[in-house]
Amino acid sequence: MEFIRSDIAKLSAYAPEVFESPTEPLDKLDANESPFDLPLEIKEKLAWHYQHFLATNRYPSGSHADLQEAIANYVNESASLDAAITPAHISVGNGSDELIRSLLIATCIGGEGAILIAQPTFSVYGIMAQTLGIPAVSVGRSLTDFAMNLSEAEEAIAQTDNPPIRVVFVVHPNSPTANPLTSAELDWLRRLPEHILVVIDEAYFEFSQTSVVGELPQHPNWVVLRTFSKAFRLAAHRVGYCIAHPQLIAALEKIRLPYNLTAFSQAAALVALNHRQLLLQSIPTILSERERLFQALSQHPTLQVWQSAANFLYLRLKTATPEIAQEQHSQFTQALKAQGTLVRSTGGGIRINVGSREENTRAQERVEAFLNRE
Repeated sequence: MEFIRSDIAKLSAYAPEVFESPTEPLDKLDANESPFDLPLEIKEKLAWHYQHFLATNRYPSGSHADLQEAIANYVNESASLDAAITPAHISVGNGSDELIRSLLIATCIGGEGAILIAQPTFSVYGIMAQTLGIPAVSVGRSLTDFAMNLSEAEEAIAQTDNPPIRVVFVVHPNSPTANPLTSAELDWLRRLPEHILVVIDEAYFEFSQTSVVGELPQHPNWVVLRTFSKAFRLAAHRVGYCIAHPQLIAALEKIRLPYNLTAFSQAAALVALNHRQLLLQSIPTILSERERLFQALSQHPTLQVWQSAANFLYLRLKTATPEIAQEQHSQFTQALKAQGTLVRSTGGGIRINVGSREENTRAQERVEAFLNRE
């Protein structure tokens, strides 16, 4: 069709894995989700709220005022801040993906700017940029600790001027490699000029307990992204939020689609925040299971497994060349898939979500079976 942009033909639609396993149970360890559903008592509260309060013939709240206030309270409670975060510092999106898209529209679209990312990282930054016709400049990472190559990044910013780099995306801790930002990376971000927006994605904050939110007052060009999809167990509801200077939030509110978040998703996020002590009780269990899985997989001489600050592990097969590694990683994921465990091949390695104790035990056994067969 001639009216469709020519560069769109080069892209592929996002296609979630569809898998029917002959084995039971199916262990879905490929999407960094929580292995724990909402407790029944929370679901019952939501069902009661839906039955008695939600009018399906009316549009949901378009301002998100109640949710913004609840999020601000949570951020203030979980961080050491010199100045309190207010609802004016919060914007809510249909997952963090919508907020990423809005940030790109606000800064780079129409030839105004390019973005900088360090590979491997969360793929949505580059994909969103491509769909909007925004150049994405990639730099490398250390092969040992996956820290960003800062000299490459500085050179890219200095040399990219048509259009200039307007946004730097980092993840803290990174996906898929699970490493937090180093002190050198943080110092570099602090030194970036204020005409460059710094997006720090803290999707896994509740697992790392490391945040830069306390530095936001000193850096009006910083924005922190977070989500309810991981520790809060609301992946099905698609609720993300960002924390930033009120002037940037005001710009995002101009771009945000009207009624972008369903009434039920807003209610779910509010109920989750009101019961956060209960929901976040699962975190120590996940961290304990992460360590158990790390210790078990690290024992195998043909695997390289990295320490994690998130709810997943990143590993690579020790092979002679990247080409062989890529082929073996594909065989690895397919072998586990055939036995009922889904993991993700990404960024030149394998990402395994920490699941329940039973899921992790099966994953460990299936990984060992594949390695022993090889």
